[in-house]
Amino acid sequence: MHYRRLGSSGLKVSEIALGSWLTLGSSVDTESTSALVRRAFDLGVTLFDTADVYANGAAEESLGLALGPLRRTDVVLATKCFFPMSEGPNDRGLSRKHVTESVHASLRRLGTDYIDLHQCHRPDPETPVEETVRAYEDLIRQGKLLYWGVSEWSADGIIEACRLATPGYRPVSNQPQYSIMRRQIEAELLQLSQREGLGQIAFSPLAQGVLTGKYSGGKRPAGTRAADAFRNQFMGAYLRDDQLARVDRLRPLADESGLSMAQLALAWCLREPGVSSVIVGATRLEQLEDNCQASGRTLDPTVLERIDRLFPASAAVRAVSG
Repeated sequence: MHYRRLGSSGLKVSEIALGSWLTLGSSVDTESTSALVRRAFDLGVTLFDTADVYANGAAEESLGLALGPLRRTDVVLATKCFFPMSEGPNDRGLSRKHVTESVHASLRRLGTDYIDLHQCHRPDPETPVEETVRAYEDLIRQGKLLYWGVSEWSADGIIEACRLATPGYRPVSNQPQYSIMRRQIEAELLQLSQREGLGQIAFSPLAQGVLTGKYSGGKRPAGTRAADAFRNQFMGAYLRDDQLARVDRLRPLADESGLSMAQLALAWCLREPGVSSVIVGATRLEQLEDNCQASGRTLDPTVLERIDRLFPASAAVRAVSG
């Protein structure tokens, strides 16, 4: 496993991170979660990402139990808040009240005294950015958080947060969707983030599993995300026949590179120096082991050119998740 600095901070994270959206605490039971987390750690994964809203808190609880036997200082624990956690009018968003209360609730569920990285799961148009920034500064001074970041924020939002933050308390990360099939951040956010000192923690680098090639020919094998009516609700654009046909054309490139389809997709994301880590979601040990082998792999320039021709940045698929 290789490690990279998270933006301009001194924090180092594994190139491969284990996420928990739609897996830990929901489709993966407690025993299997512990096995996945332990194996990830043995493979060198140090960054574990979750969110309060995943399985309505159950993902945090499951991850906290799985991490319990590990030495706390050996892992980088990341979680997020923004989405509603109840019907309460203040139990959502990025107000000082909700951010503070969400952090306290996450600490309890995760069974830890502090969170390494806390992220704004989405921008909140109803709360002044300065209020959110000051809430994070307070929580860091209290020792409850070490770093903070954002997810799916616009370039203007990131610039405003950085300008308002006190030196030493600026956001250090952005968590965007990024994959061969979704390249929108290349237009502006990658360069902006590097300039402002934010590292990218990319989610859905496998386009929700589509880039593994498992849906070749439009198949939806039983037990996969695409075959699950709840878990596939954000996959529609990725599963179009034309997109799947182009994904099939990546297979020879993976074979030539001596990589699996998943490893090719992950290594492609990590070719960008501004990407600190890519988040993978696994339900089986074999998936995790395959994904982790993408760390440290370099793709030949001719392979990169052929991928660009297949999936140009201007034609990237738009989808939502995470």
